[in-house]
Amino acid sequence: MKIIIRTFFRTLRVVLGPVMLFKEKLSQPKGIVRAQAAQQSADLQCQSLALYQYKTCPFCMKVRQEINRLSLNIKRIDAQHPSTDREELTLKGGQAKVPCLKITDAAGNSQWLYDSEKIIAYLRSRFAAA
Repeated sequence: MKIIIRTFFRTLRVVLGPVMLFKEKLSQPKGIVRAQAAQQSADLQCQSLALYQYKTCPFCMKVRQEINRLSLNIKRIDAQHPSTDREELTLKGGQAKVPCLKITDAAGNSQWLYDSEKIIAYLRSRFAAA
């Protein structure tokens, strides 16, 4: 029975995944426009951020939409399939849960922020135009 359920959801993901990605592309928000110096500053700050995600995860899509709206260049890491990135997320972040924003400070210490709402609130508080 477990195999049948897994097969059903994998098939559903294969069928709906491209539709969800197409919808995300069509509904992509227009990014905010900053002065060149402000955008360069934001890009510099984004170098310390990485978003662990699955391409077709609805919560990850929500975070990506906000990243686009805020015109941020945050590194996106696909953690869906077994890889060193997924291992890092599990071992250092504590969970294989996405979306997860890895925030690295100047000293090289990392903070792992889970939950799409918390990630969006963090990004808005740090990068939203006043």
